[in-house]
Order: sequence, then structure tokens, then C-alpha cells
Amino acid sequence: MPSAADIPGWTFIVDRQYAGMRLDKFLAHQLPRFSRVQLRAAVQAGKAKVDGERQKPSFRVQPGQQIQLESVEIPRSGPTPEAIPLDILFEDEYLVAVNKPAGMVVHPARGNWRGTLTNALAGHFQELSDVGGAHRPGIVHRLDRDTSGVILVAKTNAAHYALADAFHDRHVEKEYWAYVSGEPDRDADRIVQPIGPHPYQREKMAIRRQHAAAREAETFFRVVARFRGYAKIAAFPKTGRTHQIRVHLAHIGCPILCDRLYAGHARLSTRTLVPSADDETILTRQALHARRIALSHPLTGKRLEIVAPLPEDLRQLEEWLERRVAAD
Repeated sequence: MPSAADIPGWTFIVDRQYAGMRLDKFLAHQLPRFSRVQLRAAVQAGKAKVDGERQKPSFRVQPGQQIQLESVEIPRSGPTPEAIPLDILFEDEYLVAVNKPAGMVVHPARGNWRGTLTNALAGHFQELSDVGGAHRPGIVHRLDRDTSGVILVAKTNAAHYALADAFHDRHVEKEYWAYVSGEPDRDADRIVQPIGPHPYQREKMAIRRQHAAAREAETFFRVVARFRGYAKIAAFPKTGRTHQIRVHLAHIGCPILCDRLYAGHARLSTRTLVPSADDETILTRQALHARRIALSHPLTGKRLEIVAPLPEDLRQLEEWLERRVAAD
């Protein structure tokens, strides 16, 4: 992406294949060098006209319309490249799948400008999609800081758009493993509860029925193993709401272990699981792992199934849960 460059000014006639497409998306298709976020900002600033009149980014273009875009300055900023090791699970010319460690923030934000996944990606790859903006190169979806596991990264804008559509249309199968306090009363079930902002705590989400900000959310789960008061659960979110699995499992009385927000504790010790054991810390992050993503390759159509192995801290947790059962 050019630094401090200007789009020189463009004129397009809408072809019938783009009928009904949003204006910002149409411009992104015509100018793949630039991100949809940048072009949306240009439209919002009044730099684009449809048949001589300014329109919103959400305006739906029609065949034969003339689109004019004035010169727009492209911002210089982006993540600082850092030599941070990455566990790459899959890579081709279009996309990358990374096994994100727990504790790594996906993209820079206040208080986390360095050491993020995007800093690491900038240090490893010369070219990534810029659809998400300068500070989020290649990022199509995200994981919470303390959730480990597989995350997809787009190298090209075409791959980014196709992946975004696949996530939006729910054509991506995601499987998470969660270790929870409590045992579900059935071996498999579907949780369908709307999620919205917590009424009192800004950083939390909550089940919010009949609330304007709430959005539908659905999670299927099955119990993989039971450990006398604890369980290992495979969760398959159909929707992708913020903190969805964490909120849904807490809602059924099975909060994820070491989930500070929804379980009320951020540390788990050996003595908690096995009273006769020495009091040593087992885990200090939420016991949630994005184990698997399955989808059709966004450009080749080939079926992909990418699995992130269970990290060492969760392997040790499971060993202690098994000791708990053996000590009974």
C-alpha cells in the first residue's frame, strides 16, 4: 500500500454485474490497492458522487450510473513490524492460518501498541490485505487476548472479501474446546440466547432479551469428558458475537475456568482440583481454545480443515482434571 499517496481521481460506469452493490464495496472492487475502510471514509467525506450527487457508503449502485471519486489522501500509519515467532498451521498465496498463543492481542489498541498479532504478521509478510484498515492488515476475524488457537489471515484483498462473506454467510465451521466449572445436565444441546452489552459493566456482555442492542446468538455444544464437577466441552458457535461462548456457557451454569469476567476467578490451583495436592498454579487464563476451522478455500474452492493442537497449559489442566477423577 502506498504511503502518503493520493488516489488521483477516477470515473467509473457501473456494469450490470455490480447491480445492487454498496457504493463503498463497488469502489473497493474497482480500486483493489486501497481498503474498503479507506474508500468508505472518502465517501463519507463527500469525495464520491453518483450521477453528480453525493451518496452514503451504503448506497446501492445500479447499472449505467456514473461514479466519480475525487483525490483522497491515504494515511501512512500501520503496525510496526516485530520479529515475533509465529506458529503457522497453513499458508498459500492467498491466506495464512496462525495458531495464536494465549496472552497475545490480535491488533494494536490503547495499551497494546506492540507485541500484537498484527505486529508479528507485519514482521513476517511483505503483503497482507488492507481491507480492514492500516492497523489491521490481513485480519478477517479475531480471538480474545486469552483465547488460544487458529485464526485466519488474508494475504490479498480478494481473499479477505471472500473470507468475510463466508463468515457472514455462516459457511465457516468453528470448533472451540472449553474447560468449565460444573457439568451440563445433558451431553449435547443448543443454546439460543441474544447477547448485548452488560447493563453495568462496560467490558462485559450479557444475555439481553428484548434489548435494542442485543443480537441473536446460537451455540451448539457437546460434552467431550466429565471430571466430577468439571467438564471438557466442544462448542460450535453458529453466530459470532463478542464473548459468545463465554456468555452462553456461563448462562447454563458452566462458566469457563479462569474466566475473570464470567467465572469470577482468574487463577486455578492444583489444590482446587485435588485437595491432597500441593497448592501450585495450573492456569491463569481462560480455558478456551479455538481448536478447528473448516471451510472451502475462498479462491480455489478446496476444502480446508485447520486444527490447532492443544497448548501445554491446557494439556496440563486436563491431566489434573483426570487426576481429580482418579483420586475420587
